[in-house]
Amino acid sequence: MKSIFLIILLFAALITSFGQNRDSSDKYDKARATIRDLDSIVTPNGVQESYAVKIGGIRQWVYARGRDKNNPVILFVHGGPASPVSPLMWMFQSPLEEYFTVVNYDQRASGKTYLANDTTGLGKTINIEQYVTDAIELAQFITEKYNQRKVILMAHSWGTIVAMKAVLKRPDLFYAYVGMGQIINTRDNERLSFNYGVQRAARLRHDTALKELQSIAPYPGDKPITRERIIIARKWPQYFGGLTAYRNNSAYFFNAPLLSPEYAEKETDAIDLGSLFTLGRILPEFLNVNFTGIKSFPVPVFMFMGRHDYTTPNQPTEEWLKNVKAPIKKGIWFEHSAHLIFLEEPGKMLVTLINEVRPLALE
Repeated sequence: MKSIFLIILLFAALITSFGQNRDSSDKYDKARATIRDLDSIVTPNGVQESYAVKIGGIRQWVYARGRDKNNPVILFVHGGPASPVSPLMWMFQSPLEEYFTVVNYDQRASGKTYLANDTTGLGKTINIEQYVTDAIELAQFITEKYNQRKVILMAHSWGTIVAMKAVLKRPDLFYAYVGMGQIINTRDNERLSFNYGVQRAARLRHDTALKELQSIAPYPGDKPITRERIIIARKWPQYFGGLTAYRNNSAYFFNAPLLSPEYAEKETDAIDLGSLFTLGRILPEFLNVNFTGIKSFPVPVFMFMGRHDYTTPNQPTEEWLKNVKAPIKKGIWFEHSAHLIFLEEPGKMLVTLINEVRPLALE
Protein backbone atom coordinates (compact mmCIF):
# COMPACT_ATOMS: atom_id res chain seq x y z
CA MET A 1 0.00 0.00 0.00
CA LYS A 2 1.04 4.91 -4.12
CA SER A 3 1.63 5.16 -3.82
CA ILE A 4 -1.22 8.42 -5.06
CA PHE A 5 -1.60 5.17 -2.14
CA LEU A 6 -1.76 7.85 -5.09
CA ILE A 7 -0.75 7.89 -4.91
CA ILE A 8 1.15 5.76 -3.14
CA LEU A 9 1.68 3.32 -5.74
CA LEU A 10 2.50 6.08 -8.08
CA PHE A 11 5.84 5.42 -6.64
CA ALA A 12 6.10 1.80 -7.37
CA ALA A 13 9.33 2.50 -9.19
CA LEU A 14 10.86 3.64 -5.93
CA ILE A 15 9.92 0.51 -4.05
CA THR A 16 12.44 -2.28 -3.76
CA SER A 17 10.89 -5.49 -4.93
CA PHE A 18 9.33 -7.51 -2.16
CA GLY A 19 11.17 -10.51 -3.47
CA GLN A 20 14.65 -9.12 -2.79
CA ASN A 21 16.81 -9.57 0.31
CA ARG A 22 14.65 -12.30 1.77
CA ASP A 23 15.74 -14.92 4.23
CA SER A 24 14.73 -18.48 3.53
CA SER A 25 11.10 -19.16 2.65
CA ASP A 26 10.86 -21.42 5.71
CA LYS A 27 11.51 -18.51 8.05
CA TYR A 28 8.82 -16.43 6.43
CA ASP A 29 6.41 -19.35 6.50
CA LYS A 30 6.98 -19.79 10.25
CA ALA A 31 6.53 -16.08 10.90
CA ARG A 32 3.32 -15.99 8.87
CA ALA A 33 2.04 -19.06 10.70
CA THR A 34 2.61 -17.38 14.07
CA ILE A 35 0.77 -14.24 12.95
CA ARG A 36 -2.03 -16.37 11.49
CA ASP A 37 -2.42 -18.19 14.80
CA LEU A 38 -2.51 -14.97 16.84
CA ASP A 39 -4.85 -13.34 14.35
CA SER A 40 -7.38 -16.16 14.26
CA ILE A 41 -10.92 -15.25 15.23
CA VAL A 42 -12.22 -17.92 17.61
CA THR A 43 -15.33 -16.27 19.07
CA PRO A 44 -18.47 -18.38 18.47
CA ASN A 45 -20.29 -15.60 16.63
CA GLY A 46 -17.30 -14.36 14.70
CA VAL A 47 -16.59 -14.26 10.99
CA GLN A 48 -13.23 -14.90 9.32
CA GLU A 49 -13.28 -15.76 5.67
CA SER A 50 -11.64 -14.88 2.39
CA TYR A 51 -13.01 -15.79 -0.99
CA ALA A 52 -13.20 -14.75 -4.62
CA VAL A 53 -16.56 -13.43 -5.80
CA LYS A 54 -17.57 -12.31 -9.26
CA ILE A 55 -17.81 -8.52 -9.21
CA GLY A 56 -17.88 -6.39 -12.32
CA GLY A 57 -17.45 -9.44 -14.51
CA ILE A 58 -14.20 -10.64 -12.89
CA ARG A 59 -13.20 -12.57 -9.77
CA GLN A 60 -12.27 -10.19 -6.95
CA TRP A 61 -10.85 -11.31 -3.62
CA VAL A 62 -12.80 -10.37 -0.50
CA TYR A 63 -11.72 -10.62 3.15
CA ALA A 64 -14.27 -10.42 5.99
CA ARG A 65 -13.22 -10.42 9.63
CA GLY A 66 -15.01 -9.64 12.89
CA ARG A 67 -15.59 -11.11 16.33
CA ASP A 68 -19.35 -10.68 16.27
CA LYS A 69 -21.24 -10.91 13.00
CA ASN A 70 -23.99 -8.73 14.47
CA ASN A 71 -21.65 -5.72 14.58
CA PRO A 72 -21.87 -3.02 11.91
CA VAL A 73 -19.91 -3.66 8.72
CA ILE A 74 -17.12 -1.43 7.40
CA LEU A 75 -16.34 -1.80 3.71
CA PHE A 76 -12.80 -0.52 3.17
CA VAL A 77 -11.75 0.78 -0.27
CA HIS A 78 -7.97 0.65 -0.49
CA GLY A 79 -5.55 3.07 -2.09
CA GLY A 80 -3.09 2.80 -4.90
CA PRO A 81 -4.45 2.27 -7.35
CA ALA A 82 -3.54 -1.39 -6.89
CA SER A 83 -2.23 -1.06 -3.32
CA PRO A 84 -4.33 -3.58 -1.37
CA VAL A 85 -4.78 -3.30 2.39
CA SER A 86 -5.48 -7.01 2.80
CA PRO A 87 -1.79 -7.98 3.26
CA LEU A 88 -1.51 -5.30 5.97
CA MET A 89 -4.59 -6.22 8.00
CA TRP A 90 -2.49 -8.12 10.51
CA MET A 91 -0.70 -4.90 11.47
CA PHE A 92 -3.65 -2.81 12.67
CA GLN A 93 -7.07 -4.31 12.16
CA SER A 94 -7.59 -6.69 15.09
CA PRO A 95 -8.92 -4.05 17.57
CA LEU A 96 -11.40 -2.81 14.95
CA GLU A 97 -12.75 -6.34 14.66
CA GLU A 98 -14.10 -6.19 18.21
CA TYR A 99 -16.57 -3.48 17.20
CA PHE A 100 -17.04 -3.97 13.44
CA THR A 101 -17.00 -6.64 10.81
CA VAL A 102 -14.36 -5.28 8.44
CA VAL A 103 -14.54 -6.19 4.77
CA ASN A 104 -11.54 -5.52 2.54
CA TYR A 105 -11.18 -6.43 -1.10
CA ASP A 106 -8.40 -6.46 -3.67
CA GLN A 107 -9.66 -4.16 -6.41
CA ARG A 108 -9.42 -5.13 -10.07
CA ALA A 109 -5.79 -5.71 -11.09
CA SER A 110 -4.72 -5.51 -7.42
CA GLY A 111 -2.92 -8.21 -5.44
CA LYS A 112 -4.69 -11.57 -5.45
CA THR A 113 -7.37 -10.24 -7.80
CA TYR A 114 -4.65 -9.53 -10.35
CA LEU A 115 -3.58 -13.17 -10.22
CA ALA A 116 -7.13 -14.51 -10.26
CA ASN A 117 -7.96 -13.15 -13.72
CA ASP A 118 -6.65 -13.35 -17.25
CA THR A 119 -5.25 -9.89 -17.99
CA THR A 120 -6.20 -10.21 -21.67
CA GLY A 121 -8.88 -7.60 -22.11
CA LEU A 122 -8.65 -6.46 -18.49
CA GLY A 123 -6.78 -3.29 -19.39
CA LYS A 124 -9.77 -1.70 -21.10
CA THR A 125 -11.76 -2.03 -17.85
CA ILE A 126 -9.26 0.06 -15.89
CA ASN A 127 -11.28 3.25 -15.53
CA ILE A 128 -12.74 5.07 -12.56
CA GLU A 129 -16.36 4.38 -13.40
CA GLN A 130 -15.72 0.63 -13.44
CA TYR A 131 -14.09 0.79 -10.01
CA VAL A 132 -17.12 2.72 -8.74
CA THR A 133 -19.50 0.13 -10.19
CA ASP A 134 -17.44 -2.61 -8.55
CA ALA A 135 -17.64 -0.93 -5.13
CA ILE A 136 -21.41 -0.52 -5.40
CA GLU A 137 -21.90 -4.12 -6.50
CA LEU A 138 -19.73 -5.35 -3.64
CA ALA A 139 -21.63 -3.22 -1.11
CA GLN A 140 -24.88 -4.77 -2.31
CA PHE A 141 -23.39 -8.25 -2.04
CA ILE A 142 -22.13 -7.59 1.49
CA THR A 143 -25.44 -6.29 2.81
CA GLU A 144 -27.12 -9.48 1.64
CA LYS A 145 -24.42 -11.93 2.72
CA TYR A 146 -23.95 -10.44 6.18
CA ASN A 147 -27.59 -9.50 6.77
CA GLN A 148 -27.04 -5.73 6.95
CA ARG A 149 -29.31 -2.88 5.91
CA LYS A 150 -26.35 -0.70 4.97
CA VAL A 151 -22.59 -0.54 5.48
CA ILE A 152 -20.11 2.09 6.61
CA LEU A 153 -17.91 3.03 3.66
CA MET A 154 -14.32 3.83 4.53
CA ALA A 155 -11.61 4.68 2.02
CA HIS A 156 -7.98 5.66 1.75
CA SER A 157 -6.12 7.78 -0.82
CA TRP A 158 -6.95 6.58 -4.35
CA GLY A 159 -9.86 4.67 -2.82
CA THR A 160 -11.47 7.95 -1.72
CA ILE A 161 -12.15 8.78 -5.36
CA VAL A 162 -13.95 5.49 -5.89
CA ALA A 163 -15.82 5.69 -2.58
CA MET A 164 -16.95 9.31 -2.93
CA LYS A 165 -18.41 8.56 -6.34
CA ALA A 166 -20.07 5.39 -5.02
CA VAL A 167 -21.79 7.35 -2.24
CA LEU A 168 -22.97 10.05 -4.63
CA LYS A 169 -24.39 7.38 -6.92
CA ARG A 170 -25.95 5.05 -4.32
CA PRO A 171 -26.28 6.80 -0.95
CA ASP A 172 -28.97 4.32 0.10
CA LEU A 173 -26.28 1.68 0.64
CA PHE A 174 -24.23 3.58 3.22
CA TYR A 175 -24.69 4.72 6.83
CA ALA A 176 -21.71 7.07 6.58
CA TYR A 177 -18.54 7.81 4.65
CA VAL A 178 -15.06 8.02 6.22
CA GLY A 179 -12.22 9.39 4.08
CA MET A 180 -8.52 9.12 4.95
CA GLY A 181 -5.94 10.76 2.74
CA GLN A 182 -8.91 12.22 0.91
CA ILE A 183 -8.48 13.40 -2.67
CA ILE A 184 -10.62 16.40 -3.59
CA ASN A 185 -8.64 17.88 -6.47
CA THR A 186 -5.70 15.92 -7.81
CA ARG A 187 -3.90 18.85 -9.39
CA ASP A 188 -4.19 20.89 -6.20
CA ASN A 189 -2.68 17.96 -4.31
CA GLU A 190 0.20 17.73 -6.77
CA ARG A 191 0.97 21.44 -6.44
CA LEU A 192 0.77 21.52 -2.64
CA SER A 193 2.84 18.38 -2.22
CA PHE A 194 5.54 19.68 -4.56
CA ASN A 195 5.67 23.07 -2.84
CA TYR A 196 6.08 21.38 0.54
CA GLY A 197 9.01 19.38 -0.81
CA VAL A 198 10.71 22.50 -2.15
CA GLN A 199 10.17 24.42 1.09
CA ARG A 200 11.54 21.62 3.26
CA ALA A 201 14.50 21.05 0.97
CA ALA A 202 15.35 24.76 1.04
CA ARG A 203 15.00 24.99 4.83
CA LEU A 204 17.24 21.95 5.33
CA ARG A 205 19.61 22.98 2.56
CA HIS A 206 19.21 19.61 0.92
CA ASP A 207 20.92 20.33 -2.38
CA THR A 208 20.11 16.98 -4.00
CA ALA A 209 16.41 17.35 -3.31
CA LEU A 210 16.36 20.93 -4.53
CA LYS A 211 18.15 20.04 -7.74
CA GLU A 212 15.75 17.21 -8.54
CA LEU A 213 12.66 19.21 -7.69
CA GLN A 214 13.83 22.19 -9.71
CA SER A 215 14.31 19.90 -12.70
CA ILE A 216 10.52 19.51 -13.00
CA ALA A 217 9.51 23.02 -11.89
CA PRO A 218 7.07 24.57 -12.22
CA TYR A 219 5.01 21.58 -11.12
CA PRO A 220 2.53 20.59 -12.24
CA GLY A 221 2.66 23.64 -14.54
CA ASP A 222 1.56 23.42 -18.15
CA LYS A 223 3.64 20.38 -19.08
CA PRO A 224 2.14 16.87 -19.12
CA ILE A 225 2.15 15.20 -15.69
CA THR A 226 4.11 12.12 -16.63
CA ARG A 227 4.95 9.17 -14.43
CA GLU A 228 8.58 10.32 -14.38
CA ARG A 229 7.65 13.80 -13.13
CA ILE A 230 5.30 12.34 -10.52
CA ILE A 231 8.04 10.09 -9.14
CA ILE A 232 10.31 13.08 -8.50
CA ALA A 233 7.46 15.22 -7.20
CA ARG A 234 6.43 12.53 -4.68
CA LYS A 235 9.86 11.25 -3.72
CA TRP A 236 10.99 14.25 -1.71
CA PRO A 237 7.77 15.25 0.08
CA GLN A 238 7.59 11.65 1.26
CA TYR A 239 11.24 11.72 2.29
CA PHE A 240 10.50 14.80 4.39
CA GLY A 241 7.76 13.00 6.34
CA GLY A 242 4.80 13.45 4.01
CA LEU A 243 4.01 9.73 3.84
CA THR A 244 4.82 8.73 7.42
CA ALA A 245 5.21 11.53 9.93
CA TYR A 246 8.70 12.04 11.36
CA ARG A 247 10.20 9.37 9.07
CA ASN A 248 12.21 9.70 5.88
CA ASN A 249 11.18 6.23 4.70
CA SER A 250 8.24 3.90 5.15
CA ALA A 251 9.88 0.53 4.63
CA TYR A 252 7.71 -1.01 7.34
CA PHE A 253 4.68 -0.29 5.18
CA PHE A 254 6.04 -1.51 1.87
CA ASN A 255 7.58 -4.67 3.34
CA ALA A 256 4.66 -5.64 5.61
CA PRO A 257 3.07 -7.99 3.04
CA LEU A 258 6.07 -10.30 3.47
CA LEU A 259 4.59 -11.37 6.81
CA SER A 260 0.95 -11.42 5.80
CA PRO A 261 -0.87 -14.69 6.58
CA GLU A 262 -3.17 -13.90 3.64
CA TYR A 263 -0.44 -13.61 1.00
CA ALA A 264 2.02 -16.15 -0.33
CA GLU A 265 5.22 -15.04 -2.08
CA LYS A 266 3.74 -14.98 -5.58
CA GLU A 267 0.80 -12.92 -4.34
CA THR A 268 3.10 -10.44 -2.64
CA ASP A 269 5.03 -10.07 -5.89
CA ALA A 270 1.72 -9.46 -7.67
CA ILE A 271 1.29 -6.15 -5.81
CA ASP A 272 4.01 -4.56 -7.92
CA LEU A 273 2.78 -6.29 -11.06
CA GLY A 274 -0.74 -4.98 -10.53
CA SER A 275 0.56 -1.50 -9.88
CA LEU A 276 2.56 -1.43 -13.09
CA PHE A 277 -0.42 -2.80 -15.01
CA THR A 278 -2.77 -0.17 -13.59
CA LEU A 279 -0.96 3.14 -13.22
CA GLY A 280 -0.40 4.08 -16.82
CA ARG A 281 -3.96 3.19 -17.73
CA ILE A 282 -5.65 5.16 -14.95
CA LEU A 283 -3.27 8.12 -14.68
CA PRO A 284 -4.82 10.48 -17.26
CA GLU A 285 -8.28 10.11 -15.74
CA PHE A 286 -6.96 10.27 -12.20
CA LEU A 287 -5.22 13.57 -12.83
CA ASN A 288 -8.52 15.22 -13.74
CA VAL A 289 -10.41 14.22 -10.58
CA ASN A 290 -12.06 17.26 -8.98
CA PHE A 291 -14.78 17.17 -6.33
CA THR A 292 -14.72 20.90 -5.55
CA GLY A 293 -18.03 21.35 -7.36
CA ILE A 294 -19.81 18.94 -5.02
CA LYS A 295 -21.67 21.23 -2.59
CA SER A 296 -24.04 18.67 -1.09
CA PHE A 297 -23.23 15.21 0.25
CA PRO A 298 -26.05 12.74 0.95
CA VAL A 299 -24.71 10.83 3.97
CA PRO A 300 -22.76 11.73 7.13
CA VAL A 301 -19.17 12.42 6.16
CA PHE A 302 -16.06 12.19 8.33
CA MET A 303 -12.64 13.23 7.07
CA PHE A 304 -9.64 11.78 8.94
CA MET A 305 -6.75 14.12 8.22
CA GLY A 306 -3.09 13.49 9.05
CA ARG A 307 -1.53 16.77 10.08
CA HIS A 308 1.69 15.92 8.22
CA ASP A 309 0.13 14.39 5.10
CA TYR A 310 1.82 15.74 1.99
CA THR A 311 1.04 12.73 -0.15
CA THR A 312 -2.56 13.90 -0.33
CA PRO A 313 -2.37 17.33 1.34
CA ASN A 314 -5.32 18.24 3.54
CA GLN A 315 -5.92 21.85 2.54
CA PRO A 316 -8.36 21.00 -0.30
CA THR A 317 -10.22 18.57 1.97
CA GLU A 318 -10.50 21.08 4.80
CA GLU A 319 -11.84 23.75 2.45
CA TRP A 320 -14.31 21.35 0.83
CA LEU A 321 -15.62 20.23 4.21
CA LYS A 322 -16.28 23.83 5.28
CA ASN A 323 -18.44 24.47 2.23
CA VAL A 324 -20.33 21.21 1.76
CA LYS A 325 -23.78 20.51 3.17
CA ALA A 326 -24.28 17.06 4.70
CA PRO A 327 -26.46 15.41 7.38
CA ILE A 328 -23.34 15.34 9.57
CA LYS A 329 -19.85 16.54 8.65
CA LYS A 330 -16.71 16.42 10.76
CA GLY A 331 -13.01 16.84 10.15
CA ILE A 332 -10.82 14.96 12.63
CA TRP A 333 -7.14 15.81 12.81
CA PHE A 334 -4.53 13.19 13.56
CA GLU A 335 -1.66 15.27 14.88
CA HIS A 336 1.04 12.62 14.65
CA SER A 337 0.13 11.13 11.29
CA ALA A 338 0.89 11.83 7.68
CA HIS A 339 -0.72 9.67 4.99
CA LEU A 340 -0.89 6.33 6.83
CA ILE A 341 -3.25 7.14 9.68
CA PHE A 342 -4.39 3.55 10.18
CA LEU A 343 -0.79 2.56 10.92
CA GLU A 344 0.45 5.76 12.56
CA GLU A 345 -2.44 6.41 15.00
CA PRO A 346 -4.55 3.25 15.00
CA GLY A 347 -5.76 3.85 18.56
CA LYS A 348 -7.21 7.27 17.83
CA MET A 349 -8.72 5.93 14.62
CA LEU A 350 -10.45 3.14 16.55
CA VAL A 351 -11.79 5.44 19.26
CA THR A 352 -13.05 7.92 16.68
CA LEU A 353 -14.84 5.23 14.69
CA ILE A 354 -16.46 3.85 17.85
CA ASN A 355 -17.58 7.22 19.21
CA GLU A 356 -18.46 9.10 16.02
CA VAL A 357 -19.38 6.58 13.33
CA ARG A 358 -20.55 3.30 14.88
CA PRO A 359 -23.62 4.84 16.56
CA LEU A 360 -24.97 5.84 13.13
CA ALA A 361 -25.22 2.16 12.19
CA LEU A 362 -27.00 1.23 15.42
CA GLU A 363 -29.89 3.68 15.23
